[in-house]
Amino acid sequence: MVKVITYGTYDLLHYGHIRLLERAKALGDYLIVGITSDDYDKTRGKINNQQSLIERIAAVKATGIADEIIVEEYEGQKIDDIRRYDVDIFTVGSDWEGKFDYLNEYCKVIYLPRTEGVSSSEIRAEKRKLIIGTIGEGNLCKKFIREMKFVNGVEYKECGDSLENVDAVYVATHPDNHYSDVKRALEAGMHVICESPIALSLSECQELMNLAHEKNLVLADAIKTAYSTAYSRLLVVAKSGRIGDIVSVDAVCSSLADGATEQGVNLSKKQNSICAWGPTAMLPVFQLLGKEYRSKSIVTRILDKNLNYDGFTKIDFVFDKAVASVKVAKAAKAEGELIISGTKGYIYVPAPWWKTDYFEVRFENAADNKRHFYQLDGEGIRYEIVAFAKAVESGRHNIYIGEETSKAIVGVIEDFNRHNYTEI
Repeated sequence: MVKVITYGTYDLLHYGHIRLLERAKALGDYLIVGITSDDYDKTRGKINNQQSLIERIAAVKATGIADEIIVEEYEGQKIDDIRRYDVDIFTVGSDWEGKFDYLNEYCKVIYLPRTEGVSSSEIRAEKRKLIIGTIGEGNLCKKFIREMKFVNGVEYKECGDSLENVDAVYVATHPDNHYSDVKRALEAGMHVICESPIALSLSECQELMNLAHEKNLVLADAIKTAYSTAYSRLLVVAKSGRIGDIVSVDAVCSSLADGATEQGVNLSKKQNSICAWGPTAMLPVFQLLGKEYRSKSIVTRILDKNLNYDGFTKIDFVFDKAVASVKVAKAAKAEGELIISGTKGYIYVPAPWWKTDYFEVRFENAADNKRHFYQLDGEGIRYEIVAFAKAVESGRHNIYIGEETSKAIVGVIEDFNRHNYTEI
């Protein structure tokens, strides 16, 4: 029996895919089709597949051409698969000609002509693009606009105060203005992705969420860390029981780059530490331990009492069976790491953990330790844009950051703004 193997993403399965599979099947007696995982596609720069891995597998299976379907998850897997399945022929489309000649050492390599005039990229390009504008100025908006260029299916347009000619807006204004800016956009019928916190009070946050639901609009929390692959996998590992029961989460976020301590700086135009870093630092706390904490205490160092501008803040949470500690600072510096402690081991994420492409699972016996590496492009912003665009298209909201998490973050910041803290 002659075994043939081929690989692909098979996003938006079309006639060209089917013809290629048919030609591959005709080369032998048994066809194995490798379908790339979402994570592996990200490492290859393919970040905006329209279909999930499950949907893509189902589409290939439905053709009835493949005798066996496997998932490609890492670089170098092709050699492992050829050996494991005793493959005789490896084949892919001719647009990859020469790329896989190294596999001739392990089996015969055949490049098949592709069907002209049809591709998944063309199909995606033909779909109406989501037009996104921005509200705000500065580096956050510049980064967001720059990263949109890497995402198919979205397009940037200036919207101005009238919010014309756009379907959605990215809000990156001062947190004091988030509520009014988001509300204005929602009332104009725009989908919104807003830098966290969405509002500065729970009542305002709930009002905005209710308005979004009433108008069937997406309101997303733009904490870019939540959309990165490494962070998503970290949550899965932590919740899986690999390190036992979670007993502590410690997150630190700090930066002096904003110049908060410089002489004569105008703090009124800058975010304080709790708004700039608090949402990111609190994200793993609430996503791992839940939102129902028994108690919390806030200790802060205030730089400007009139603005309630904190240069450093520490928040301690007590849950039923765990504790958490969050440190955020724009006028102090600390190691920006994340540590999740469990009864069997712990997860360590080095600084800056909020931009991580790597984390370690560590145990008492160091031989059991495992390192996890994942691609991170554009600080996670382009993944955030992809997720937002998919949410708008599908109508499925808050997949990465649930509404209850967003509200928990706002609730802590509201307490801070009410001066429910101890000052040092």
